Amino acid sequence: MPREPELERAILDVLWSTGDALSAEEVRARLAPERTLAYTTVTTVLGRLHRKGELEREKVGRAYRYRPRRDRAEVEAAELVGLLEAAGGRSSVLLRFVDGLDAGDRETLRRLLERR
Repeated sequence: MPREPELERAILDVLWSTGDALSAEEVRARLAPERTLAYTTVTTVLGRLHRKGELEREKVGRAYRYRPRRDRAEVEAAELVGLLEAAGGRSSVLLRFVDGLDAGDRETLRRLLERR
């Protein structure tokens, strides 16, 4: 059984990749080539993501259709900020992060910072 955060991320990946609201069965079917999951498992995780505020849902017939509240970049940026906030020495972590970037990424970062 996959760990909860991994399954949550896999479900978000499916929803981000489609651009449309999907039912639990549609999400399960798109995960099926890589994972064998029960419908109830998918509905449980979708419900949890909705309660966490990560998904919005609308009732269509007897089922809900889900879509992400934030795009992938927004979620990943928030995760990076959380990691930085948890770090002991922010300057040291940022320096090592920048040192790990290739020249193109450093130039992109420089341009983005100048625009801010």
